[in-house]
Amino acid sequence: MARNEEKAQSMLNRFIALKNEEKKKPKERRPYLASECRDLAEADKWRQQIMREIGRKVAEIQNEGLGEHRLRDLNDEINKLIREKGHWERRIVELGGPNYTKTSAKMTDLEGNIVDVPNPSGRGPGYRYFGAAKKLPGVRELFEKPPELRKRRSRYDIYKRIDASYYGYRDDEDGILEKLEGPAEEKMRAAAEADWMALEEIKKEARRAVKSGEVASAANILFEEEEDVVEEERREKEKENKKQQEFVVHVPLPDEKEIERMIVEKKKMELLSKYASDNLLEEQIEAKDMLNIKQ
Repeated sequence: MARNEEKAQSMLNRFIALKNEEKKKPKERRPYLASECRDLAEADKWRQQIMREIGRKVAEIQNEGLGEHRLRDLNDEINKLIREKGHWERRIVELGGPNYTKTSAKMTDLEGNIVDVPNPSGRGPGYRYFGAAKKLPGVRELFEKPPELRKRRSRYDIYKRIDASYYGYRDDEDGILEKLEGPAEEKMRAAAEADWMALEEIKKEARRAVKSGEVASAANILFEEEEDVVEEERREKEKENKKQQEFVVHVPLPDEKEIERMIVEKKKMELLSKYASDNLLEEQIEAKDMLNIKQ
């Protein structure tokens, strides 16, 4: 008895499902050509349908275990749907709707960077790869960046980076030399001050000795360095005296006019020897002798 009720219930369920299917409108088929659609709402509906199919196939192509052939087939189907979506988007613009192409997604590589793949036909984006299809043999190389070749620097590029710091003009600005030279400068300054103080003490002792009449004892206080300083001052004075002596000329020197006349005469003889013949020169010399011209 229970089995018959279960069968009836099963048949009733089938009958109800059949009636519900009859009440529904017949399933509409998407037009083959987007230009056949005349209604903006219908065109937008078909575009949304294509978008859902693309999303479903993109989610399926993420599985790397489907195999190479299945992945390539899925990638081809997605590219076909993308082209069809582009037709419907252009049709929507023709019917006065929004332009969806401005906000379309870009294709990215394995690292997420946007990649521009031109289409040989010149219309719209080129062939795209999605999900695991990017890792197929022969496809991965398309997304790999070629190794950057190091360009050899030219002489212009080398000299372009040379500035004042290259020649050491800015060594004092970095503060390193100041730190290194500071202690040495203090030592040299202290040594110079000590020498100066010693000389001052010597002068004071000499003055006191002169006043007291003990010149001989004051002379003994002078150091060898002091004597060297006095000797250098004496030599410098002798050099200055020699420079101030007048220079006596024992041979008469020609003045500027005489030198100028000699140069003109020399150039004249060079020109005559270059452009005049020997006969002409002899005739000129004879004429000068006859006229008693010595120049």
